[in-house]
Amino acid sequence: MEKIVILGGSFGGLTAAFEIKRLLGGKAEITVVSDDERFVFLPSLPWLIMGHRRPDDITLKVSDILKPKGIDFINEAAIRIEPDKSKVFTAAKEIPYDYLIISTGPHLSFDEIPGLGPDKGCTDCTFTLDHAVKTNLSWKKILDEPGPIVLGSAQGVSCFGPSYELAFEMDAELRKRKMRHKTPIFYLTSEPYLGHMGVGGLGKSKRFFEDEFAERDIKPIVNQAIEEVTPGEVRLKDGTKIPFKLAMIAPPFKGVPAVAPLGNPRGFIPVDKNYRHTKYKNIFTIGVAMAIAPPEPTPVPTGVPKTGFMTVTMAKTAAATITSEIKNEPLPTPEELSVICLMDMGNTAAYMKASPVLPPRQEVSLKKGILFRSLKAAFEKYFLWKMKHGLANLP
Repeated sequence: MEKIVILGGSFGGLTAAFEIKRLLGGKAEITVVSDDERFVFLPSLPWLIMGHRRPDDITLKVSDILKPKGIDFINEAAIRIEPDKSKVFTAAKEIPYDYLIISTGPHLSFDEIPGLGPDKGCTDCTFTLDHAVKTNLSWKKILDEPGPIVLGSAQGVSCFGPSYELAFEMDAELRKRKMRHKTPIFYLTSEPYLGHMGVGGLGKSKRFFEDEFAERDIKPIVNQAIEEVTPGEVRLKDGTKIPFKLAMIAPPFKGVPAVAPLGNPRGFIPVDKNYRHTKYKNIFTIGVAMAIAPPEPTPVPTGVPKTGFMTVTMAKTAAATITSEIKNEPLPTPEELSVICLMDMGNTAAYMKASPVLPPRQEVSLKKGILFRSLKAAFEKYFLWKMKHGLANLP
């Protein structure tokens, strides 16, 4: 029986586990390893920050959804991989594998910028459930005592959507409370222009975000790198100083330490078209942990986003490839990576699609409408239901 180990219990890890189990049944022994026992629907973390969701609304217990499918779960952090021996190590276990799927997400590298981060620094973050809960408390303080807000992304970030979303949501909520005039909002980003998003823009995204920010009096500060953050002030490398009472800034991304030695200097792992490691043929990497070259150089470093939508696509391809290899069948042709995003804007929403994700593209779309806010809420419920029942094969 083939031993398949999956590192990570989020979008990619769970999708891969459910798909391999569905395709191979009892022919594979599947183990998911993660230091977080919760599956979190990450696209809803901005809503949690705004007070529209509670943690229980957007989380599932990983062991509860894996056990009925006969998939083992080890609630520990991987600390290293020995690829030549095909073994994963945690602090307490040595786990052999025939195939390994890495879906660990990013290491949030707050320490690259002095003063950055919610644990040892002066800023908030939206990329984990615990950080989002903490950011919600900072938001409540702003509602009690208004002051300047700085939102955005530091150099080396490869996920820009949540920062844009929160800028719109905070603006709308402050206007609803008749407090917007007391609360300047600055949007600070490493992107060369608004709407770049690490993918060279998306159709009319530059003009769209510039116009929307102008209408809402959100001040953009683009193409910037952060030198340091001190209590109440973001200091940029060009000497600019931005005051804040709340600063929510996405940190640089790196590969998770346990898997980073398999990757490039930033710890992201090179793969082929089926997401197989370019050297170790029994290791697959999906999601943020995978290396994707930017479509263009930018003056300040930006990374290519790997959204949940993209990660699920990668997971299905990796699962199908492993299955085909075990069954001695032809390998599948990978699906082109595309991206679909639904962005809440507080009093409206936007739909964005790029196919493929990097230019030149066959299809690109950006539309605004309140309907897309309802679609985002419906998709949240649908995806949580799908994961709860292990139905990763559904669209």
